[in-house]
Amino acid sequence: MPSSAAIDLTSVRYAWTAGPPVLDIARFTVASGERVFLEGPSGSGKSTLLGIIAGVLAANAGQVRVLGTDLATLTPAGRDAFRADQVGVIFQLFNLLPYLSVLDNVLLPLRFSAAKRARLTDPRSEALRLLTTLGLAAPELLDRSVAALSIGQQQRVAAARALLGQPALIIADEPTSSLDWDARAAFLELLMRECRAAGSTLLFVSHDRSLASLFDRGVSLASLNRASAP
Repeated sequence: MPSSAAIDLTSVRYAWTAGPPVLDIARFTVASGERVFLEGPSGSGKSTLLGIIAGVLAANAGQVRVLGTDLATLTPAGRDAFRADQVGVIFQLFNLLPYLSVLDNVLLPLRFSAAKRARLTDPRSEALRLLTTLGLAAPELLDRSVAALSIGQQQRVAAARALLGQPALIIADEPTSSLDWDARAAFLELLMRECRAAGSTLLFVSHDRSLASLFDRGVSLASLNRASAP
């Protein structure tokens, strides 16, 4: 794999249980530091592909190299540790912990990653900076349970959590779907700025094609996925 590739997939196939493959990708690469927009309709396999790249799912066949690491060589626990140290994920369903406050949810990844902790001089101040940009730094919000927030607010908390600790790769699964126009603009500005500052690679998935022009390159999952071919 070229050293400039942050993501390199070769002959990757994935199927749920004994069903037909939902993904069959001959090749997909993302250069280090590149910001890529991946588009596809609901049900096209976007979240499954992101799960494979993040190491949440293991491909049935093929090679998945992320940041120079062949994920097939790692145990499930090893993939979890790799993701904790190197990847920031904005999950489509947020994956926030309802019994933790807004601030504690943002800081949560640092409990599992010494590498991310080491990149920050003052983790709390960094979390507050991210939340401030996203309009969530009001004192009455910081200690509130995320379960008491609106869906749009929860999505912004999930975004701040993914950005904390300057991950080398950021994976965003429909991260603006619940945001209004102002919140979406603030989030996209923050996302691009943080990626530039840290030199992070960004894979951003959405069905909203109007966002594609903000990225270095746009890719249609339908053009990659042979399993979706008629």
